[in-house]
Amino acid sequence: MKKTFKLTHDKIKPERQVEAVKHEIKKYIKRERKRDLDEGVDYLDFDCKFGADEANSEVIHLAEINKLIDQAVSDAVESFYIEVIAKPGYRKPKPQE
Repeated sequence: MKKTFKLTHDKIKPERQVEAVKHEIKKYIKRERKRDLDEGVDYLDFDCKFGADEANSEVIHLAEINKLIDQAVSDAVESFYIEVIAKPGYRKPKPQE
């Protein structure tokens, strides 16, 4: 998902618009996690970027998305760019003692 979300709308209150954006992102992540994994893949990992636009976006962790959206709302930003890309994840074996 590579998308620019607007936080302002003529008919929708800002609080409801923020909830809709968060819900859309959660729905995308949930849908991606339901997909069948390729052979040898342990789990799905996500590469995430967040910023004012695509050129100024920074790499973030998946867990920081909601905090950054809330921060964008408190900073009265009209729109923001988010990128969430699924990638295969591999677990490292635990070192034996």
